[in-house]
Amino acid sequence: MRDFGSKYESERPPRGKKALAGKKGKAQAQARKFFRKKVCKFCSEKVERVDYKDVLRLVKFVTEKGKIVPRRISGNCAWHQRELARAIKRARMVALTPFTGE
Repeated sequence: MRDFGSKYESERPPRGKKALAGKKGKAQAQARKFFRKKVCKFCSEKVERVDYKDVLRLVKFVTEKGKIVPRRISGNCAWHQRELARAIKRARMVALTPFTGE
């Protein structure tokens, strides 16, 4: 049996601190990626309840395949993400939104 692990590990590009080790100053600062903290759309619009009948709002949080968009991508707070998931599931049961993508 061959040992493929050692051969391919050396070819793998460095990640994390190792990737930044060779760069200095401005290049090191540009290599890091900064992101803006996402804001909950429901909190910013001061929505009290996420309603299952508001289909236009719910569709924005569903992918093309029909999956509910996770909180880390949508930027919703935990409270509204749970309400959103509940509302999407209720809308599916009442046939306001499809279970799968179109």
